[in-house]
Amino acid sequence: MSSGAVSNRSKAGAQAEPIYNRIAVLRAERGISRRALAEALGVHYQTVGYLERGEYSPSLYLAMRIARYFEVPVEVVFSTDPFPRIGSAEG
Repeated sequence: MSSGAVSNRSKAGAQAEPIYNRIAVLRAERGISRRALAEALGVHYQTVGYLERGEYSPSLYLAMRIARYFEVPVEVVFSTDPFPRIGSAEG
């Protein structure tokens, strides 16, 4: 699974659809550390790392707070489809 994809499991253990995110890209563009983002969101800095690596899926509330922090619509940060790679011909 690529970086930024979240592989969730339901309570029954069935595989759910992955959620992709651009948190690391948005953070890098703005020069924001994981710790600074975590502090602004009120979460542990490791949570930001888990989100970026796709090891954790945020609640809807946290996803909306992340989007608000970066001042972008939530669909700019999160998607059910993989984001095109930067510099790719897609766009």
